[in-house]
Amino acid sequence: MIRRSAVVVLSVLIAGTVAAVSHQPEPAAAGRERQPLVIGHRGASALRPEHTLLSYETAIALGADYIEPDLVSTKDHVLVARHENEISGTTDVENHPEFAARRTTKTIDGVPVTGWFTEDFTLAELRTLRATERIPDLRPDNAALDGLAQIPTFDEVVELAQRRGVGVYPETKHPTYFDSIGLSLEEPLLEVLGRHGWRDRHDPVFIQSFETANLRELRGRTRLPLIQLVNGSGAPYDRVAAGDPLTYDRMVTPAGLKDVASYADGIGAATSRVVPTGPDGRLLAPTTLVRDAHRAGLDVHVWTLRDENSQLPADFRLGDPANPAYPRTTGDVTGWLSRLLDLGVDGVFADNPGTARAVLAARTRR
Repeated sequence: MIRRSAVVVLSVLIAGTVAAVSHQPEPAAAGRERQPLVIGHRGASALRPEHTLLSYETAIALGADYIEPDLVSTKDHVLVARHENEISGTTDVENHPEFAARRTTKTIDGVPVTGWFTEDFTLAELRTLRATERIPDLRPDNAALDGLAQIPTFDEVVELAQRRGVGVYPETKHPTYFDSIGLSLEEPLLEVLGRHGWRDRHDPVFIQSFETANLRELRGRTRLPLIQLVNGSGAPYDRVAAGDPLTYDRMVTPAGLKDVASYADGIGAATSRVVPTGPDGRLLAPTTLVRDAHRAGLDVHVWTLRDENSQLPADFRLGDPANPAYPRTTGDVTGWLSRLLDLGVDGVFADNPGTARAVLAARTRR
């Protein structure tokens, strides 16, 4: 997946900064009795271009228990790891004149989107593209790695996880949309996991989605743990498309959480659902979400822990706001994570899994 010379150089860089970690995550059923989980958000996306084997390898080396691929489909119905099915921001597709005519506008979850889409490419065609950093202004160092990695398949991500002794935490992206074009995500997802021997609730897998219907369907087809993602606002798109008034606000009430527990094993909540922020960006009083979810028998994994000042509550930003580098400067991310852990969360999605692992290790030594 990576050019051979790049593998050698980048492996040395990783080895020079952190000792490799090889461990098998505890079974999902262990629940809140275990140490909180470190989930490598899109791999180690603070340090490497997201959703590449390079990013996942780095996340594992930094101590992630799980690596998280967002999954979309190719034209020939192969699941690949991309943040979105529109790939102009995460690949060099714009530099490929042979694909210029495939630029188009589609409606995804009710929103017009223009660009190039995975479902219009075969896997073989996607293999000719190379990954690029999605947010180079925030993470300019990652942009130096543009062009090194191909788009990995979900099968390759699972193979990597099993070889290195960690779990996978796949998200089905836009399942209603992919169903509408005949490229359902759930069947190939379960096929890949099953082919690698991961079928049971004790296997190191969490399947997540912002929608609800696909999770309810999956509950009848698999024993693997399921996670209902909960955004900070809005509603699951499948419910919007069906004219259902259910919102994420309703889902986090005690009654809503009881319903979620009928088909899911946990929730993946925006941190603002646990500790909201005010208009000035500073933290307000915590909600009762963690307590209420635990009472419903649900684990709580929160997203997303990011190192940069611009991605942190104002309480944990460091430095001079007038400095041009301030938005991308590392703030007091360890303090922010400690706050979340004190509130009882069971896992955290981290762009830099090494930060989360270090905080957990320090708390263990107390």
